[in-house]
Amino acid sequence: MAAVERVAITLPSFRTEAFIDGAFVAAASGRTFSAVNPATGKVLAEVAACDAEDVDRAVQSARRAFETRSWAGLRPLERKRILQAFAELIRARGDELALTETLNMGKPISDARAIDVRATADCFAYYGECCDKIYGEVAPTTAENLALVLREPLGVVGCVTPWNFPMIMAAWKVAPALAMGNSVILKPAEESPLTALRLAELALEAGIPPEVFNVVPGLGTEAGRALGLHMDVDAIAFTGSTEVGRHFLRYSAESNIKRVSLELGGKTAFVVAHDVKNLEAVAEAVAGGIFFNQGEMCTAASRLLVDNRIRAELVARVAALAPRWMPGDPLDPSAPAGAVVSREHQGRILSAIAAGRESGARLVAGGEAVRTETGGAFVAPTVFDDVAPDSALAQNEIFGPVLSVIGFDGLDEAVEIANGTIYGLGASIWSADLSAAHRVARRFRAGVVYVNCFDADDITTPFGGVKQSGFGRDKSLHALEKYSDLKTVWTRL
Repeated sequence: MAAVERVAITLPSFRTEAFIDGAFVAAASGRTFSAVNPATGKVLAEVAACDAEDVDRAVQSARRAFETRSWAGLRPLERKRILQAFAELIRARGDELALTETLNMGKPISDARAIDVRATADCFAYYGECCDKIYGEVAPTTAENLALVLREPLGVVGCVTPWNFPMIMAAWKVAPALAMGNSVILKPAEESPLTALRLAELALEAGIPPEVFNVVPGLGTEAGRALGLHMDVDAIAFTGSTEVGRHFLRYSAESNIKRVSLELGGKTAFVVAHDVKNLEAVAEAVAGGIFFNQGEMCTAASRLLVDNRIRAELVARVAALAPRWMPGDPLDPSAPAGAVVSREHQGRILSAIAAGRESGARLVAGGEAVRTETGGAFVAPTVFDDVAPDSALAQNEIFGPVLSVIGFDGLDEAVEIANGTIYGLGASIWSADLSAAHRVARRFRAGVVYVNCFDADDITTPFGGVKQSGFGRDKSLHALEKYSDLKTVWTRL
């Protein structure tokens, strides 16, 4: 049945040119790069490879829109109407967008439909609703003065997004930036540019003025760098690796001191106390936390920290669940996992697994490439036990379906291990003692902490990290702060 359904799929017509000044155009250089289906290794399309010249054209377009107030000058109610129309178009084109996402980055079509499309549309609808609910302030000055505190858009915002959730990550940045009245230039990851280009077309159809939203596909070292260094870009919002995040901080310092917000890597600690009542539920949460989306999540539950009194039983349960997450054909609606994003990334994951074997950690499940006959990039769900807290397995973000199990004796040691990396994005604590769990949660150095749950999510809650996981928050009303400035206007009465 799955094979028949897959054969029946009609490939969408991909947009492959840059979207600048309201039109799809080739890169000025004429160069392209290949968008590849990671499940087959075959080229889907050749996409415009933008460089500094194309980025400059996009910035000029965005700046022109901002200065003429074609978007920022609209009544907030009108921006709201347009953003919500955009959300409805995303929903209406959901099957096409989900298929494009799956083909371009390898995730299961069922997840792309149920999660990615829904969350993207919901994000634009949420921030559309915010447009006419953002208020200024009147400062409590003396009677002869009126001091207004206004919240204003920044101007031109560059959004640089990753490949693991291409549409959702774009929405998390583009939607609040547009809601505040900014003009936006989106630079999608070179591994997964196709849905971003389709979103640009839908934005125009929804009524966003032509110059306001531009998309410049290309390599990070070219288009991304040019955006970061551009003297007329007011802010950069970046999600990606800590290494590349450092580049954007340098670009800011070397150019116009543009503000930068960063959502970077993670090495989430999933801490399990000895008193948990339902080990099977915990095991299910651990397996889903690390193997969902092929482990390609910055908050993936990549470190399982478990009290040594229950460690053997929990490891056995997680290992028994690993085969349920074995990747399949991403176009099969029953596949629990798909391909990792590229053969190059597959190689990095397998190298980390090989290093883990050599470190003395005990391989419990997986550890190899699978579905090799397809030509795609697939990795089996992998579990290591007896992992040293200071080893590469426990310290480095692998961004794949690789779980490292670390034992502890007491929650004080667990907190020390959990906080013992450069990252501070996510953490989780499971315990029957809710008071103890909350005390531990307060001690974690992380931006998001889950208590007796994992990866709970809603657009109304902020998301971001501390330490080398970055700064600034996506989602919720707090995200609007990244894309606006405060202005004080004094009037002597």
